[in-house]
Amino acid sequence: MTGAAIRQAVILVGGKGARLGAITRAVPKPMLPIAGGRPFLDYLLEMIERHGYRDIVLLAGHLGEALEAAYSGRRIGKAMVRVMREPVPLGTAGALTIAREALDPRFLLMNGDAFFDINLRALEQASQRSGATATLALRRMADAARYGRVIEEDGKVVAFLEKDLSRPGPGVINGGVYVLKRAILDLVRDLPCSLEQQVFPALVKRGEIAGREFGGYFLDIGLPETLEQGHLELPGMRARPAAFLDWDALVAVGGDPVGPGGFRWMDGAVEAVRALNDRGHYVFVVGDRSGRADPAGAFDDACRSNAEIQERLALEGAHIDRFCARDGKPFSNVLNEATSEWPIIRERSLLVAASNGEAEAARRAGLTARVFDGGDLARLVRSLLAQAAKD
Repeated sequence: MTGAAIRQAVILVGGKGARLGAITRAVPKPMLPIAGGRPFLDYLLEMIERHGYRDIVLLAGHLGEALEAAYSGRRIGKAMVRVMREPVPLGTAGALTIAREALDPRFLLMNGDAFFDINLRALEQASQRSGATATLALRRMADAARYGRVIEEDGKVVAFLEKDLSRPGPGVINGGVYVLKRAILDLVRDLPCSLEQQVFPALVKRGEIAGREFGGYFLDIGLPETLEQGHLELPGMRARPAAFLDWDALVAVGGDPVGPGGFRWMDGAVEAVRALNDRGHYVFVVGDRSGRADPAGAFDDACRSNAEIQERLALEGAHIDRFCARDGKPFSNVLNEATSEWPIIRERSLLVAASNGEAEAARRAGLTARVFDGGDLARLVRSLLAQAAKD
């Protein structure tokens, strides 16, 4: 695996939302409140940030001033949000031209009116392996009639079929999440320009578009009935099990944490994290590595080590949601802090512990737990997942 992990995510938030009627005349569709007032866009931002993307660009159009006022310069976790506005409607591909100078060589792109709960880093890995100019996250639907269908063969997209309500039935659709190369802008010539109708078909002819099918929860809020579905389902989608992994079960670091020979994965570490990501678990790494009570420079070393972990995991299609500093606190405190910030389902969560006492405390709190014995982390995690499922 070569190349650097993607750090930039771009969200298209410029649509008018005409099919939703009067409710989008004063509120941009991505900012429509979901079940109690949380904007739909916040669900997307949270998902992007916890996957480790740090530069988020919103490409606004209709009611762009509202998006700018709410999000420009805003920090979401460790990510910073920027808003760029198209002067006139430019289409889903044309909107990218206003960010031409700001775009990284490879970036994640997402539609601002759809939520597709997938492992974003796995899509990035598929893009890296295919080398395609565009790599699409695909979703198999029981009825694909209202979306249009995507025909994929051996990882390559070979055709797009127009939506046809007269032909209901199962099919694979475009999930509205992509990894793109900045070179895609070379195909944006006449404005307005559509990714779906002009650019992607052109890439099919060139053989430069790939697809990877995912099975995660999917919701497009473009219709009144699907917006109502979002009110009923989206808040609950945030609640999921968590896996707490002891830092020393993941990597061994000696000397310079990012220098030659200074970083080594423990057996099965990458496979364990990837498996948890693919199952939809939150993944937290817990360790005494904040540096608050350590010698000068330890804090910087910990930050560098954690950044190195994220970079290397991203290239393997995986990520850590948060690094939690124990700082001498008992695990119960770490757990309580995590559950106050994240909607964690405790009874299906697990801990790879550093000690028997820590494992016992986790069990009393409702988690499945076991002490890491220096063996294969993936095997241990699979065993814990199986036990949590039985319990």
